[in-house]
Amino acid sequence: MPMFNASTLWKERLSNHFKETSRYMRLIFNDHLAIALFFLLAAFAYFYQQWLKTIPQSFPADWIIAILLGALLTRSPIRTLLKEPDTVFLLPTEHKMDRYFSKAFWYSLIIQVYQLALGFGILLPLYFTAYPERPRVGLLLFLIILLVFKLWNMLSTWWLLKERDAKTRYMDTGLRLLLNVLTLFFFLQEDGFLYASITSIIFVALLLYHYNHVGKKGIAWDVLIEKEQAMLQSFYRLANLFTDVPNVKKKSKKRHTLVSFLTSKTPFNQTSTFAYLYRITFVRSSDYFGLYIRLIIVAIFLIFWVPNVWFKMVFAILFIYLSGFQLMTLWNHHRTLIWIDIYPVSKEVRKKSLLQFLLLLMLFQTAILGLFMLVASSWEYMLLLWGAGGLFSFVFINSYVKNRLEKRKVTY
Repeated sequence: MPMFNASTLWKERLSNHFKETSRYMRLIFNDHLAIALFFLLAAFAYFYQQWLKTIPQSFPADWIIAILLGALLTRSPIRTLLKEPDTVFLLPTEHKMDRYFSKAFWYSLIIQVYQLALGFGILLPLYFTAYPERPRVGLLLFLIILLVFKLWNMLSTWWLLKERDAKTRYMDTGLRLLLNVLTLFFFLQEDGFLYASITSIIFVALLLYHYNHVGKKGIAWDVLIEKEQAMLQSFYRLANLFTDVPNVKKKSKKRHTLVSFLTSKTPFNQTSTFAYLYRITFVRSSDYFGLYIRLIIVAIFLIFWVPNVWFKMVFAILFIYLSGFQLMTLWNHHRTLIWIDIYPVSKEVRKKSLLQFLLLLMLFQTAILGLFMLVASSWEYMLLLWGAGGLFSFVFINSYVKNRLEKRKVTY
């Protein structure tokens, strides 16, 4: 029987993880999304620079920086790459798993530091604008504090993963968020170093408490696997919006009111079978409904934030396009359900039902964004957005989406 090697196991798991995620990432960042993201990032950088020139001295830059970076510090997940069978096959080797979990911790820390660096880089122009006379050594010290607090948050998260009480973990997250935000806020004040030191000491005391009361406990395999599976399924659900992911576990919510609202006018006949199915799938699946709502919210934010009215229009059309493009995957949502084959409904009726529903969603999004365009600009641009968005939605559905569905030979 070969000797168990924790380091070798970690290397194998990490290699398989990279292969799987890279394969899906290539499908996620396809040509359409890559172009849209490039345009979005370029426009964001331009308007961000223009906006910084207009912020008043009373703008709460310290609170904005502290809250955003504090949230990044608090969110410190540990990727263990564990699998459900490990509770059986790895449990006897728990005393040999220290090396494995050590590598998992440092791998997670590197990923989190990278994300923190991105957030810090985005907020750096705001920092220079709000504090133009601050010495660069102060910025270096601020960066060191971020790295130290990220390490502390990762340690706290790791020790709390040995605690099975979910309420305790939630309370710890809330307390850490408060301490992170307050420490960063006090540090950004010219006379707040003493208060920042006090909150840092409280954080250290919290760490010591966690280490003494939780950190010395045994590994909570069920908690670690639950967290790992949750992160993995989140990635699968994201990838499933762009391609077929056989490993995704579908989650649904009842949402009786929304289901009733969307299906109450659906005729009770054979040709409306998939019209009904797509509506309840969209509402009850958090993947589609949540994505749709988030895209609307981001588009509304950009309509108010972007100063140029023509760029407001472009962003609105862009997010209408993204909604229609990503919701096309409703077509494959029920591909694993064999009983759909017994529906006496032709494939053409299925296509027509999906095309009509996607058009309805895009037109509804156009109407909502037009109302906010009225508030942000004028009624003329509201009417213009309604016309342009409606025309784009009709052409997009009846040309691009229709052709894509005809090229896909999907069987259930």
